[in-house]
Formats: sequence, structure tokens, C-alpha cells
Amino acid sequence: MFTGTGTALVTPFRQDGSLDESTLRALVKRQIDAGIDFLVPCGTTGESPTLTHEEHLRVVEIAVELAKGRVPVLAGAGGYNTAEVIALARELAEIGADGILSVTPYYNKPTQEGLYQHYKAIAEATTLPIVVYSVQGRTGVNVEPATVRRLAAIENIVGIKEASGNISQMAAILNAVPHDFNVLSGDDAITLPLIALGGRGVISVVSNEIPAEMMRLTRFALDGDFAAAREIHRRVHPLMEVNFVESNPIPVKAAMAQMGLLEAVWRLPLVAPKAENEARIRGVLDSLELVNSAMLPHERVHAAAAS
Repeated sequence: MFTGTGTALVTPFRQDGSLDESTLRALVKRQIDAGIDFLVPCGTTGESPTLTHEEHLRVVEIAVELAKGRVPVLAGAGGYNTAEVIALARELAEIGADGILSVTPYYNKPTQEGLYQHYKAIAEATTLPIVVYSVQGRTGVNVEPATVRRLAAIENIVGIKEASGNISQMAAILNAVPHDFNVLSGDDAITLPLIALGGRGVISVVSNEIPAEMMRLTRFALDGDFAAAREIHRRVHPLMEVNFVESNPIPVKAAMAQMGLLEAVWRLPLVAPKAENEARIRGVLDSLELVNSAMLPHERVHAAAAS
């Protein structure tokens, strides 16, 4: 179910900081129309730590409503309190999510045994498929290959979003898990080498900006046409890189604002990028012809929301 390209959706806000539901609908529709394989609302790219509980459910509800069974919805439900994650997972199941993406507990830094017991408890409490999210650079804890192997034996733990940046570790995980366990890249730029090793796709940031191109890159690679996949990768790699010139999702939302897809609003503690980085983002967008200069930014936002 969760293979190919899944978009880690940004969450659009209005200038007053409130959830921009009309723009969210336009963004979700844009993803589906582009042929994306699955949607991932309320991950950290969606600024989930700053969403209220009600907003979190509402964002997923809108994604489920618009997906209408055409693409699966893998909703974010992770954190450092196992009981709260379980409660959220049950609510997401009730509103129709097809699975949950669950980031490792952060700050409290559990042991490998603690990680195993955390995910085992979640899996026992819900029938939803679970994709583990390992991103040590943000959480301070790594899911080691031996632990992934143990987790893969639990029926409804179906995959891992691997964002360690460590290709050797990814290879070790692929060697340790069953063939049908989905190892997904958590870094756009590593999608191609991970698929070459046997990975099944990516949970992508750059597909917020270029969903059709990232979808095609991943499908070419999964079909074994690495020449075609490399051609796309080489062209869009600067965008993959500039999306992380500051903490995600600062640059991707700045880019999408320049593209006229949303308002340039983040919730504290995230703020707008530095001026020099804003210029770098604009330079990459211009090189890829992703900015429609015929419209002012606010006009493009309203046009996208109305479509």
C-alpha cells in the first residue's frame, strides 16, 4: 500500500496563524491530480508539533475526504508518550486513515528494547498498518537494524521511513527484513540509491513542489529504468538540496509561497528563512521554471485554492 512516492504534506496557515483549510484542499487535490502514490499529512514536515489536537485530526480528515480511496492516507501519529500515540492512532482510524507514520520518541531517548516495546504496544492497540519513522538527527535515537528486524515480525508494522542518511545501515535493514517489508527513504536525495538496494520508495518533501516529477523518478527506479530516473534526479537535485538549507519545512514552504501555492506562514518556533537563503531558493525555482511571474504571489494562492 505505501510504496512509490508519498508526499509529506506541509500544513498551510493564514497570515493570522490559523489553519488554511481552503489552501490545504487545493494542495491535496494538486497532489492527487499529479498521480502521487500516497499522502502523508501531519508529519513533522506538516509542523505537527505545533498543531492542536483538533487541527491534527482536521488536516487528516480533509486528506481522507479528498483522497476518497484513490490514494492511501498515511497519517502522522508519533511522539514520546506511548499512551497518547495509541489514543491518537485510534482516532485516526475512526476518521478513515489507512495507516500511521510514527516517529520514534524524541527527547526521552529510549533504548532499543524501549523502542521495540513502544511500537509493539501501538501495534497491539490498533489494526492500522504502521510505518516506523527513524530520524536520529531530529529525535536523538536511531532504530538499529536488529530492532527493525524484530519490529518487522509484528503483523501490522509494515515498513520504515529511514532518514538516518546512512546507506550502509539501510542496506543492513534490507538484508534483515522480509521482502514485503517497505523500506522507504526519508531523504529525497537518497531515494535512488535506496531503491537500487531494494527499497520501495520515498516519503518526500520535494514532492510538495514537484509531485509529478518525483512520482516519475520513483516509478522509473522501481521499474529498473535507472537511466530515466537519474535524468530526473540530476535535474531536480538542486531543489532537493535547497529544501534543507534551513530546518525543514522552512525552505519548502518558502518555495511554495514563491510558487504561489500557499501563504508564507510558519508557526513558532519556526520562522521565515534568512534573506540570502530566500534568494537561493528563488534561484533554484527560476532555474527549474517553477515560478509563474505573470501572477503576484497572493493571486496564485487564491487561484490554487479556487481550482
